[in-house]
Amino acid sequence: MYKEKNKLWEEACRHLEETLPKDIFEKWIAVIQCRSMENDTAVLVVGNDFYLSWLEEHYLPLIRQALGVVSGRNMQIKLTVDYTLISEAPEERRGKTRSLLPSKRTPVETNLNKNYTFDSFVVGPSNQFAHAASIASAQSPSRAYNPLFIHGDVGLGKTHLMQAIGNFIFSKNARGKVCYTTCEAFTNEYIEALQTNTLAKFRKKYRTMDVLLIDDIHFLAGKERMQEEFFHTFNAIFENHKQIVMTSDRPAGELSGLTPRLVSRFEWGLVVELESPDIETRVAILRKKCDLLNLTIDQNLLFYIAERISSNIRRLEGALIRVASYISLTGQGLDRSKLEYLLRDTLDQEKRQAVDIETIQKAVADHFDIHLGDMVSRKRPQNIAWPRQVAMYLSRNMTNQSFPVIGDAFGRNHATIVHACQLVEQRQIEDLKLRQTLSLLRQRISHSAQKTE
Repeated sequence: MYKEKNKLWEEACRHLEETLPKDIFEKWIAVIQCRSMENDTAVLVVGNDFYLSWLEEHYLPLIRQALGVVSGRNMQIKLTVDYTLISEAPEERRGKTRSLLPSKRTPVETNLNKNYTFDSFVVGPSNQFAHAASIASAQSPSRAYNPLFIHGDVGLGKTHLMQAIGNFIFSKNARGKVCYTTCEAFTNEYIEALQTNTLAKFRKKYRTMDVLLIDDIHFLAGKERMQEEFFHTFNAIFENHKQIVMTSDRPAGELSGLTPRLVSRFEWGLVVELESPDIETRVAILRKKCDLLNLTIDQNLLFYIAERISSNIRRLEGALIRVASYISLTGQGLDRSKLEYLLRDTLDQEKRQAVDIETIQKAVADHFDIHLGDMVSRKRPQNIAWPRQVAMYLSRNMTNQSFPVIGDAFGRNHATIVHACQLVEQRQIEDLKLRQTLSLLRQRISHSAQKTE
């Protein structure tokens, strides 16, 4: 028979608290509530979709493992969202076993994570320029680069750099109005302001900021009313000579569904890209994380992890946290075979993403019945130019390669690749057949990549 659900969840949380860094536990684990625990399934609840997706991507295996240790069973976890949790009064949350929000955090006016600093950011060739631009913006807000637009794939450190800027500025002037938010949170707050007739208060809050750090600005795509609101917010901050920093998963010029006037403003200052780190940088990241976790792992195993997890830093750090959890919960050491088994899901995900440009070129050439050499030739008839543009688009979306690298692979310049990506992105919005073709090609390419492993 199971222990009472709250007690079982408390024991699992204690295990996680001993394993994870304090700030990580308070931010991501302490927010969870346990609703039920029946039939080997624990139903865990958080207050919004952001927490749900982040926990699923980063901490679900650790939570499952902790529950397994304290229950002696192979527990399944069902994560759900209860939006009413956000509106609970502080005294109500205080009486619960775990509150919705972390017990300790930086002032709500900033929403900054104090652990995201320049000192904790590992610099390598893939992020050196973005790092230098971020430091310049932090040292000379609104005078160096304004706005600063940071783009790159998921998990490469965009949020870290952005918040490092905010933390640096805030440390120099604690009275300054520094605000970090996601574009989704900004949108939700705007909608709430409309519903509660507090739009003036909302506008005053954001348009008088000294530093506005807004994550995932691509969320604005297709939202005309929100784009109008952000357009005026941007103008107010910029005209007041205050700093704006934005992040996106791709360059502003590639974001379909954004008005040209917004795109032009996003490109007023400096646009920098974060690329996938090389193996030396990945090893350095793991070593720094080991120091933070007070963890000792054989250097050969660190190299093994760095060699096989290259898609993004978030997944790399997640693998190390899983290793730390295993060592803490079992008290056992690790060898190569145990490490492979422990990280099997992550390594499988990496294999599925191990797609190179040549594989894409071959798959597209076969599909459109053209020669592989046509991908790099100077021929321009439509029956060759269009497949080539599709291959360029897929290369950008299915690999971690930058525009210059993709351009080299096709014998083209950076601007040609950007144009191809924009063209295909725009056409697929209204062309169902093209969307089906792209989906089919992605499946074939992924299958070909797996066969070559």
